[in-house]
Amino acid sequence: MIAPDLPGIGDSAIPADGLDMKTAAMRIHALARSLGIQKAKVVGHDIGLMVAYAYAAQFPAEVEKLVVMDAFLPGVAGWEAIYNNPRFWHFRFNGPTPEALVQGRERIYFEHFWNDFAADKTHSIPEADRKAYTTAYSRPGRMRGGWAYFVSFQQAAKDFAQLSQTKLTMPVLVIGGEKALGDALAQQMKLVATNITVVVLKDTGHWVLEERPKETTEALQKFL
Repeated sequence: MIAPDLPGIGDSAIPADGLDMKTAAMRIHALARSLGIQKAKVVGHDIGLMVAYAYAAQFPAEVEKLVVMDAFLPGVAGWEAIYNNPRFWHFRFNGPTPEALVQGRERIYFEHFWNDFAADKTHSIPEADRKAYTTAYSRPGRMRGGWAYFVSFQQAAKDFAQLSQTKLTMPVLVIGGEKALGDALAQQMKLVATNITVVVLKDTGHWVLEERPKETTEALQKFL
């Protein structure tokens, strides 16, 4: 299994441009081809699912199965209500002033997501992972790199509106939280794909693998 850090994220280099869903998918595809991978099963969570969708939509003959987990597709009907929801202020929180506000306080910033986006904040991202993420994003340029994907939502909306005119035909699995975007994502995927399985996890928020590791893993293994 290959689980790459997206361009600009984790230990991947921060490119000068192209930090958007469609370009990231093209770069991940180039990585797959360089590894000799002709066919792939593609799995993505959150912004990763947007990149995974862009991968499957651009290279459908090379994607055997697609899994999308708890977020939404910009540019596909229903996305504006999510994008404009005041709870998701972070979609627009980027630029020099937010960078200055968050610098040295990365942990405080991320606690909002880890706690408030879980159904139960005490059953969310584990402490060891919180420390690892905080360390990773505290490095120079990393917050800007991560935020670039949120900046790119408007571009993704244009790209996905075009890509979604051709429906995906490979099997698609949707996994989402009942108390997050599971239902909304399922409705969107029904508009862009023809062969869909939906798993909405009860009493679960956004962090499906952390909140419901057994159920999420079983659904993934059964589907893949």
